[in-house]
Amino acid sequence: MSRKSWLLGSAALLLGLILCRNLAITAPVQTDRQNPRDTEAAKSVAMPAPLFSLTPITDNKLKVFAQALALVEEQYPEAKTTKDLVYGAIQGTVGTLDPHSSFMTPEEFKELQIETKGKFSGIGIEITLKDRILTVVSPIEGTPAYQVGIQAGDQIVKINGATTKNMSLTEAVKLIRGAKGSKVTLTINREGFTQPRDFVIVREIIPIRSVKARILEDGIGYIRLANFQDQTDQDLQNYLKKMRQRLMPFKGLVLDLRNDPGGLLEQAVRVADEFLGSGLIVYTEGRNPQQTMRFYARPGHEGERPMVPMVVLINEGSASASEIVAGALKDQKRAVIVGTKSFGKGSVQTIIPLEDGSALRLTTALYYTPSGQTINEKGIVPDVVVEDLAPPPGKSLQNLRDEALDRHMRREGITDKPWDLPLTPAELNHDPPLKQAVEMLRHWPPKNLAQRPPASP
Repeated sequence: MSRKSWLLGSAALLLGLILCRNLAITAPVQTDRQNPRDTEAAKSVAMPAPLFSLTPITDNKLKVFAQALALVEEQYPEAKTTKDLVYGAIQGTVGTLDPHSSFMTPEEFKELQIETKGKFSGIGIEITLKDRILTVVSPIEGTPAYQVGIQAGDQIVKINGATTKNMSLTEAVKLIRGAKGSKVTLTINREGFTQPRDFVIVREIIPIRSVKARILEDGIGYIRLANFQDQTDQDLQNYLKKMRQRLMPFKGLVLDLRNDPGGLLEQAVRVADEFLGSGLIVYTEGRNPQQTMRFYARPGHEGERPMVPMVVLINEGSASASEIVAGALKDQKRAVIVGTKSFGKGSVQTIIPLEDGSALRLTTALYYTPSGQTINEKGIVPDVVVEDLAPPPGKSLQNLRDEALDRHMRREGITDKPWDLPLTPAELNHDPPLKQAVEMLRHWPPKNLAQRPPASP
């Protein structure tokens, strides 16, 4: 067989794999079997073993594709293997879809499988491609990226001096990750910067403590979710149980989802279920009927869980699973949402293994709140908009962030202290959204709660 005819055959097979599979995919929420989790590379992933059938390829346009591959292989100045060309073709195809779909080589797929078990070293950020620019969704609280001051919305223009222009998420993650104790330099562009700045970050095994808490003297509890991982719902239940015993009466709860980049879909459903006695939590819709699912709160558990007044805090760093929780509690009129609009990451990625050990990370569905509002690229709009602390005269917003980071580094942050040590007025003054949430709970119910339309069943 000639080289051109071989390439034509491989091109037909390649496009058949990409475009013409009839997939029978395990639902992404079935994490008891697959246990997906968010990482620096992926959001809301599942890793099923799909069943598929190939449809014969007859489209004459595929001849153009095969001819292009053959010309590159024969005439490009640097020798390229057929494997490189085929992988590049898949990457190019998937890259035209959306920021969250990508192709993984066998090596990259193996690394992702390790990541999903939580055993990897890195710097602790969630990233995405926003307007084709590598952008930080959120630094994970307590990680190296968080400690050096990386922020939600930061644009990563270089990694170790290499430009990120036209770089895929997979490539970026591969460069950012590395051995514990090694360093990576991110060149960051941020609103307010006159020019990009370098941040040198030492990689570590990422310590993720999912749930933190504090209380107030007047019977109000504060719970912060840093992300959604295996034990989030159990840790949340433990803190709620402690608060019921410590706060008598238990008058209200602030659930802080700010800068929470997401995690397990299963955990998002369970966390929302902690505060709902019935009704729809979230639903997904995709072209494949098996990707259309609806998730409901379990009925009849009101007596088991605290049905106290609630305020949920969100910001532009709240994404994916945290948006599911905020959207469900808002639509079901269970909580008032305070802060700024969330990130808008509302799509489901399914990991589909391919025959040679590589895999596709493919967007297969979108999330919708109970009222039918899409989360993707829209985000959750708060009921009450409260911006972060405005800088006083002579200080910039960056000065305030630096001071907050200094407090955290000295373990003087809100969640660095014992959970049962009451928050002080001074601590609340440093956090306007939290202060607003506490004031709303002290004067419950807020008027705007009754003005919202009910969610559709």
